[in-house]
Amino acid sequence: MLDKTTRINYLFDFYQALLTPKQRSYMEMYYLEDYSLGEISELSQVSRQAVYDNIKRTESMLDSYEKKLHLYEKFEQRTNLLEKIEQSLAEDKSSIELIRMINQLKELD
Repeated sequence: MLDKTTRINYLFDFYQALLTPKQRSYMEMYYLEDYSLGEISELSQVSRQAVYDNIKRTESMLDSYEKKLHLYEKFEQRTNLLEKIEQSLAEDKSSIELIRMINQLKELD
């Protein structure tokens, strides 16, 4: 569950500008502020089922955006490469390996 929540939070960070204000509001309350579906439905004056449906639909949209744009995937790749660079520097490996990893980072963008 935590992995799904973390993934959705990252996807929301990357793609929230593509969502409607209502979708953003529900996702912020549910995932960032940890409101329950019942609390969101009371605040929004809609049924709990309507909130649930909207959140599930928005999650699907975020997954769809990621399948097309790969922003989160590239972010993870960059993060992993940067960690490898830091490890290489700490272990004092040859600069050839560092140059190779830097070139991989450049290719991601």
